[in-house]
Amino acid sequence: MDFALTEEQTLVRDMAREFATKELLPRATRHDRDGKLDAALFPMMAELGLWGLTVPEEYGGTALGNLALAIVLEELNWACAATGVTVSVHNSLMCAPLVKFGSDEQKSTWLPKLASGEVIGAYSLSEASSGSDAASLRASAELDGGEWVLNGTKLWVTTGNEAGLFLVYVRTDSEAPNARGISAFLVPRDTPGFSIGKSEKKTGLRGSSTTELILENVRLPESTILGEVNRGFPIAMDTLDGGRIGIGAQSVGIGRACLDASIKYSNEREQFQRPIGHFQAIQWKLADMSSRLDAARLMVRRAAWLRDRREPCNREAAQAKLLASTTANYCADECLQIHGGAGYTDDFHVERLFRDARITEIYEGATDIQRIVIARSLLKA
Repeated sequence: MDFALTEEQTLVRDMAREFATKELLPRATRHDRDGKLDAALFPMMAELGLWGLTVPEEYGGTALGNLALAIVLEELNWACAATGVTVSVHNSLMCAPLVKFGSDEQKSTWLPKLASGEVIGAYSLSEASSGSDAASLRASAELDGGEWVLNGTKLWVTTGNEAGLFLVYVRTDSEAPNARGISAFLVPRDTPGFSIGKSEKKTGLRGSSTTELILENVRLPESTILGEVNRGFPIAMDTLDGGRIGIGAQSVGIGRACLDASIKYSNEREQFQRPIGHFQAIQWKLADMSSRLDAARLMVRRAAWLRDRREPCNREAAQAKLLASTTANYCADECLQIHGGAGYTDDFHVERLFRDARITEIYEGATDIQRIVIARSLLKA
């Protein structure tokens, strides 16, 4: 057992850390206030290879895998969670399933564009009536003259305003029970009948767009189905394992930012003629934050390591996401408490971290869903 990063992973971490410190951190507050990412960052991230971390080299990617992606995501989210989730969704929820389940034609058409950042990917499973119960989705597709015709509305699509390719799940067999009649489609943004609906106004991650998708008689050839007809739900569940690792890494990054801010403030803020970091009450908060973050990081990286080895990691991904997301929120709460009234204002970026952390316990499967996944896995053992 070796906990040390390889030379390559260390270089990737240092590269991501430098980029996060120099380019993302100075922009993070503006992203939050403007409600969008600085477009100048997209070609920068392409040059660094951040759009193709899960894409094979033959298609222009770096093929560094899930562990490297988790390492990178921790660094990006330490600086700007809105940027971090954009990179996570693109790599984990679009590129990864396309690599694993796509046809040769689909991969040769889209992976080079995705790896270069020419096209940004988005993932669409949820609807108004299907959140935690993902299999209850109602958007549908019917076969007509050799083409599939898609209709319906999808919700909570991360990067909807920026994406050029969407992985959309719809029901292709209305008679099949629940998950058995669902298929996954690759939908280009410029497809007639496909449009972006409203953008959500969110508590946190404001720089990352979250939109609805509107499907009005969207006609697609059979070649746009990812995998097999009516076999999309297993793809969705497999893909979410990778997505949960990504959100786990995001959570560690946000939590680490909270700890760093807390340490800095504890050394600078004085009360009763000494820095507040000299008081045991503050020291215990820092100790607990640090310990929980180390545990969460190890769990995230273990799940990513298993996924890189193509070993089952459903339970490990859920455990990592559960611990990391609750840890991020714990750290954000304690960080705000340490900063006191000052932390409740926008004079510090603590309030942004507090708002950004909250979503990590909701998307990619809410905390309670992770507990169900873990428990079911244990009860089968």
